[in-house]
Amino acid sequence: MCRNIKPLFNFAPPATDEEVHEAALQFVRKVSGYNQPSKANQAAFDAAVAAISADVHILLADLVTQAPPRDRDVLEARARARAAERFR
Repeated sequence: MCRNIKPLFNFAPPATDEEVHEAALQFVRKVSGYNQPSKANQAAFDAAVAAISADVHILLADLVTQAPPRDRDVLEARARARAAERFR
């Protein structure tokens, strides 16, 4: 899986439209092999990103959990600490 795609479910506050769009964009880039598509493929690329974004919104709305929402700030701090330890 692409390392830039982050989990979006069960966060407080919920994932934003921008976060969903960025995850969809990364997925389409990975699947297509294009970082930036040619002009001939731009419409198909954009349509795929829009379709995946819509599906992700539906998925996130339909998922249920009993776990309390996770805090983005806490998870980011943990990731920074792991990175600092790894690259020390």
